Amino acid sequence: MVVDRHYTPGPAPLEALRRHMAALGLQRAVIVQPSVYGTDNRCLLDALDRLDGAGRGVAVPPEDAMPVELRRMHARGVRGVRGVRLNLESSGSQDVAVLAAMLARWSGRIADLGWHVQLYAASDVIAALADRLAALPTRVVLDHFALIAHALGAKGPGAAIKDMLRTGRVLVKLSAPYRLPTPALAAAWARAFVETSPTSVLWGSGWPHTTRQPEAGRLGVSAYRRIAHGDFADAVQAWLPSPDLRRLVLFDTPADLYGF
Repeated sequence: MVVDRHYTPGPAPLEALRRHMAALGLQRAVIVQPSVYGTDNRCLLDALDRLDGAGRGVAVPPEDAMPVELRRMHARGVRGVRGVRLNLESSGSQDVAVLAAMLARWSGRIADLGWHVQLYAASDVIAALADRLAALPTRVVLDHFALIAHALGAKGPGAAIKDMLRTGRVLVKLSAPYRLPTPALAAAWARAFVETSPTSVLWGSGWPHTTRQPEAGRLGVSAYRRIAHGDFADAVQAWLPSPDLRRLVLFDTPADLYGF
């Protein structure tokens, strides 16, 4: 792990992921490179190799990664996710100019691979870049409900985010609802996103549910959240009430986005 990480997670081995998938009836997994590993993607790529086609990954390549290195990642499963994770939230940055520069730099480099850009940034930052995001040569996935903390209908970035979803170039991932202030707010926004553009929504369990406790730092391990398996089913039923909608969000859209 990198020295200047913001938390230290405990082990979450592939065997534990397989048990999680089996308990929820999941056949495929998308693994996102955690910030604690920085640009060292070896753990991610090893897991994709061992998943033998049932996994895709969101990598974080180094700034000086050569095209041949990106193609090697593509061949090992990163092609399906089509992503570079631009992680402003974990670094504590809210600088729109920083994000704009990262977008311009990376989207051009990965467009020919068919990858997408995954953003983990505050909703206010995302909304400030709405025009740029919709115009990128790559699709964009907004992580964890776009981290929208505003109430539905209140003044804020929600309207801009819904406008982006309507373009079909920007998608939002319903994952880690505990990153929002309340479960009720997560449910309200899930329904709002689905009503706005059902083809621009996908779901993820968010396992292994990090708490990112900064007080643990590098010397202590940040505990994982414990979430009952039934909680996932309850949330999916509430957010996606029809079988057709569940198939679209849980299967069709991610299969297309990640290249399964």
